Amino acid sequence: MCDIKESKDINTWFLIVNPSSGNKNFKNSWNEIKYLLNLKKIQYSFAFSQYTKHEVELVREVIKKGYKIIISVGGDGTLHHVINGVMTQTYIKTNKVKIGIIPLGTGNDWIKTYNIPNSIEKSIAIIKKNTTILQDIGCITLLNGKKEYFNNLAGIGYDGYVVKNLKYLKKVGSIAFLLSGLYSLLSYRKKKYTITIGDETLKEECLMIIFGICKYSGGGLKVTKYPNPTDGLLDITIVKKFSFFNLLFNLPKLYNGNIVHHKKVDNYKVKELNIINDNSIIEADGEVVGYGSLDVTILQNAVQFLVKKRKNL
Repeated sequence: MCDIKESKDINTWFLIVNPSSGNKNFKNSWNEIKYLLNLKKIQYSFAFSQYTKHEVELVREVIKKGYKIIISVGGDGTLHHVINGVMTQTYIKTNKVKIGIIPLGTGNDWIKTYNIPNSIEKSIAIIKKNTTILQDIGCITLLNGKKEYFNNLAGIGYDGYVVKNLKYLKKVGSIAFLLSGLYSLLSYRKKKYTITIGDETLKEECLMIIFGICKYSGGGLKVTKYPNPTDGLLDITIVKKFSFFNLLFNLPKLYNGNIVHHKKVDNYKVKELNIINDNSIIEADGEVVGYGSLDVTILQNAVQFLVKKRKNL
């Protein structure tokens, strides 16, 4: 653990920086960030993550030291780990923490919901304006009792399989999501699930089950029908028996959002769900988080995010 000094100013930003995010030249990006923060006379401290999920530990320590404005510098995965740090710390209420993002990653899907530009300079300007929204946070409970939190979208099945294969392709940029999706479809086999949604129990052979809060995933795909990050409900999309050619034919609908109207797709809005299966891959915010059965719940208005003035989703 690095030496983090106590915060004496509640307006000081603390940057959690992932130096391996995205495929850009990190040194140049970091120099630009420091230059702009100093130019705008913003008080800040920072720490670099040094290994997988190190951000979780850093955030806990940062909040313990009194910081309440935490800036995630990286991609969706970095933000995911920052949120898990906020949700698992025990020092203050989670809704007292403000989270901003300076995007450096490959997909940067969470920022698209709030129309935050994929720009260092513009994202810093947005954070400086101090406009916040209290957003919901999802919680996955695995069969072994382990909890994983998510701020954007999560899923099980083909969705998780794509994320697992994505790590080999991230260096090619945002097209990696599309390439991983097509490659994964050739080898993925649909599985059977028992899904409990409220009082209804379904037994389905599915390609994937998505449960989300926000609007975009997988590098810009729109797979939730009624996304609302503040309504206290999960937006669930169940994709049934899609063949390779069927999915290929409907590829444009994944990007324009019309896939949710397909006859092989069902949509629900609920507070919680349970999924029983043997060993399907579970992903959250583009990170593999487990395998097999799970429960999903939602925590309404759990964390403050620094965003642009909110527009309709």
